[in-house]
Amino acid sequence: MLCVPVIIGLVVATERTDVGHLFGFAVVLVICAGLSDFLDGYIARKQGITSIVGAFWDTTADKILVSGVLIALVSVGRASVWITFIIMTREFVVMAVRSVVAIDGKVVPASLAGKAKAIVQFVALGLAMMRLPEPWGPFYLDEYWMWLTAAVTIASGWDYIVRFTDAVREVGRTAKP
Repeated sequence: MLCVPVIIGLVVATERTDVGHLFGFAVVLVICAGLSDFLDGYIARKQGITSIVGAFWDTTADKILVSGVLIALVSVGRASVWITFIIMTREFVVMAVRSVVAIDGKVVPASLAGKAKAIVQFVALGLAMMRLPEPWGPFYLDEYWMWLTAAVTIASGWDYIVRFTDAVREVGRTAKP
C-alpha cells in the first residue's frame, strides 16, 4: 500500500514532464507490489498462518493498489472511466460480501476466478502504462486488454456473489437486532 502514492505520482508526473520513462518505474513498482502480494499469500498459506485480519488487509491492499493506479491512469487518459467504475464496483461488492461473512468468523477464500482477475488486472495496468506507440485497429492493445479485464472482473464478482449468497443470508438471519 505504501508504494501506491509513489506509483500515482509517477503516472501523473509522466504527463507533466518530458521524462517518459517514469511509466517504466511505475510498472516496476506495480510488478514488485504484485509479486510481494503473491509471495506474502503463498508463505502465509504454506506456513498455515492465515487469519481473517490478514485476508482482509491483503485484499484491501490489492484494491487500493488497483483502484489508485486506475484513477491515475484515468487522469492521464490511459484508462476508461467506465472500466474503472466496473472494476472498482466489483471490488467494493466483494469486499462487502467478505465483511458480512466475516461477522460469523468465516473467511471468503480467494477463488480461481479472483486470482485470474488479479492477474488480468495487473497485466492491464502494465500495458496501459507501457502503451505501444501505435493502435491495433481502432484501439491500443491495452484498451482491448482493459475490456477483457472488465469482463473477467464482472465474471469473478458474479462468482463470489453466487458462491456466498447463502452465507450472507445466514448472517442476516442470525444477526441480533
